[in-house]
Amino acid sequence: DRCEPDVFNPDNQRISACNDNPGYGLNPNQGRGAPEIDVLEGSGSLISSSLQIGPGMPDDYRTFPGEYYGCFYTASCQVKGANFIEVPTAYYQKERGHKSWYQGLRYAANNNCAPTADAKQDYDTIAASVKAGITENTCSVDTCPASTDVNGDLDTFGSSGNDHWGINRNGTCYPLINSYSGAYLCDPDNTFSKCAMPRNESTTPKSNAMSSFNYQMDAISANWPVHLAAYTEYVVYQLEWVTGSNGYARWMLNGAPLFEVPSKSIIDVPQNSNKTNPRKVMLEEPMYLIFNVALSSSWGATPPNAGKECRGNGTDATVNKICDAFPMYMKIDHIRLYQDLADDLEADNYMQLGCDPKSHPTKKWIDGHIDEYQDDDNQHKEVAGRAFCTKNDDCTIGGNLGKTALKTGKCVKSRCQCTYSSSWGGPRCIAGVMMLLSVGSVVLSTNKRNKDAMMMEKQAKPTTDLAMNDNSWDDVQLEQVAIG
Repeated sequence: DRCEPDVFNPDNQRISACNDNPGYGLNPNQGRGAPEIDVLEGSGSLISSSLQIGPGMPDDYRTFPGEYYGCFYTASCQVKGANFIEVPTAYYQKERGHKSWYQGLRYAANNNCAPTADAKQDYDTIAASVKAGITENTCSVDTCPASTDVNGDLDTFGSSGNDHWGINRNGTCYPLINSYSGAYLCDPDNTFSKCAMPRNESTTPKSNAMSSFNYQMDAISANWPVHLAAYTEYVVYQLEWVTGSNGYARWMLNGAPLFEVPSKSIIDVPQNSNKTNPRKVMLEEPMYLIFNVALSSSWGATPPNAGKECRGNGTDATVNKICDAFPMYMKIDHIRLYQDLADDLEADNYMQLGCDPKSHPTKKWIDGHIDEYQDDDNQHKEVAGRAFCTKNDDCTIGGNLGKTALKTGKCVKSRCQCTYSSSWGGPRCIAGVMMLLSVGSVVLSTNKRNKDAMMMEKQAKPTTDLAMNDNSWDDVQLEQVAIG
């Protein structure tokens, strides 16, 4: 959200802080992006929690490249500094002279797992090892924090005073810093060498599909082991997200923290003498929720006999057992959204709801680029009512027109029903149809909570991808919860 052409080329950001007049109702000199929060995605017994943001860090702040791509996933790289960030410590310091990657990330145990004696750690031992510097090219339970992130926070947390971020005191399941740290994103016509698939100018003509761009996207992520109960009973997955310079994104399981990204980690990034590392802000874009089951081969899984009969010839007992388990389901008991409505929040704590807030306008931009938000199978459609409600005032624009009170909708069986659907639409019947007035909201439920946070709780059996679409109302139940 800064105009620093020497650090990041504004041509690679479609809505840049360097633009004094971006149009479409956007705020001048405000960089905009499309960040992502992954609450829940993974494979088998492993779940990944992550933020995806940009512009990312240059190569000089990332791990050194290994002898082949992917050796870092198993910490088997022989090249120095390729397995873990700032490991070995002295080597990184000698080669760079500055810190690397995001500092002060916080990790905590999943104590629902059974403890293992050889996984237990002692704070004094690990703190001393980190202070002295890691000398090997890899981490061990006696030298690195349990997260294998030597730049992670090691302060105490919780009421007992015995728990430290990054220290596996009980020897239970523990989050690891994700070896996947992002991707280099480019338009299809880009020929830049760092693009995942740079266009070959001699064999592939330009498509002119979109404006040219190339930039690094960072994934700040932790992979944490989940216990078997996630597949046999409901467990509570939570995300607490607070914007602003004192904010954070915190992932929790059954109320206990697992991973946290403080705003400070994103804002105060390491710098070399030329200050070439782009500074960013904590995620503050209006975002939507996606609840879906999606499968990907990116996690190394492939179905038995892909494209054919699942069991093949039926002679493989393991394959038969897998196929017997289908179909599989993700079961959601409830989804709850909380928001702090206190009047003493910090100025950059955007505790607001809606798709088009004044701090980050979106509607006119989307209306002006509607072809980019729809395809042949998913056409834009006008919505009239159906938002959740508790009273008629939740479903009307309110106010008066002359001496007549404006009642554009009413609450019927906890859902908004528009009184004049040809004139007033939107989920809450407050969007003018064929008029210049357009006010929208995607409120699910708002309640006061005693923390400066928006928390999403999700109870689910199997692990799945939950990135932040609101088109799954037939599959999930959204509840309003009264908080005292």
